[in-house]
Amino acid sequence: MQQENNTKEEIYSLETILSTMTKVKNGVATKRLVFDQAPIDGIPAKWVIAFFISLPIMLYVGIFNPSMFDLLGIAQAIIFFVVFLSMVMILIAATTFINNNKVVRQINPSWEKYFPNVDLKLLLSSSATPYKDFFKHYNKAVQSKLEGEELQGYLDESFSTMEAENQPLMDAIRRNENRR
Repeated sequence: MQQENNTKEEIYSLETILSTMTKVKNGVATKRLVFDQAPIDGIPAKWVIAFFISLPIMLYVGIFNPSMFDLLGIAQAIIFFVVFLSMVMILIAATTFINNNKVVRQINPSWEKYFPNVDLKLLLSSSATPYKDFFKHYNKAVQSKLEGEELQGYLDESFSTMEAENQPLMDAIRRNENRR
């Protein structure tokens, strides 16, 4: 029975998929730095961010408390703080990377059911892709309050428009896909 649950993949709605990777505030959608797992039954992004903020504070309290500070002295305490703070920053970057990749892996099967010809990773990439104007188009859909099939239809048309505008780049990507 448990094996059936592991092989069964959940299909998320388009709104759920978009809410994991975008934040809508005042009718404007922006890409999240830390993707939200809450819509797909995971840890909310606000708790992940709270954890990130608490790490340097806990480090400061751990090193500069009276007993540790007396043991280390000012110079060693500052050196330890700087060294461990750099480790905390690496931990935060790694955790963000792991969190975002986990979310993308979970929503990708559902995304492929809605848009089989649009690579989700290209959509989320910050480099030059055919879908660099996705948020401009998605913001228009948000302002129009589109949902369900209307949203899917609008985004499908938007992807076609973006691909047509960036045809040489799309051709290069398709040629490269055949080489893999």
